[in-house]
Amino acid sequence: MLRKLVTALFAMAAIAGVHFVAVANENGSADEAKIMVEKAFTLVSKEGKEKAYEAFNDPNGGFKDRDLYVFIIALNDGVVQAHGANKALIGKSLLNVKDGDGRLFIQDMIALAKGEGTGWIDYKWPNPTTKKVEPKSSYVKKFDDVLVGVGIYKG
Repeated sequence: MLRKLVTALFAMAAIAGVHFVAVANENGSADEAKIMVEKAFTLVSKEGKEKAYEAFNDPNGGFKDRDLYVFIIALNDGVVQAHGANKALIGKSLLNVKDGDGRLFIQDMIALAKGEGTGWIDYKWPNPTTKKVEPKSSYVKKFDDVLVGVGIYKG
């Protein structure tokens, strides 16, 4: 009897573990976000902004993976130059846009890019996959007069 119980418990743990891995893989990881930023940074450096932005905006351009996508924001005015999840934001300034907690998170991203050059910013933003406002953390890196960013949803 005890042996059957232990076997059943191990089986349930294994099933729970497999389920956990499947759920975890639905969202991009912090490491994957950093890798995507570096890949985007390399493309901008080699091919120039115009060609790179086309790839970032194209859902099949290699810069959209599950909930991960590249965004490019001008450092001087917060205008979105490229956005892999919402093309409607391109050409619009997000400088004064507040997140779910009232934080001017784009200004924080710009300050980070101008200061340290790279790092993480936490905020709340609509997830294009779930359509819900969720906690998000974006890794940003300065390139000339823009920042290159990719975020991970934590919700």
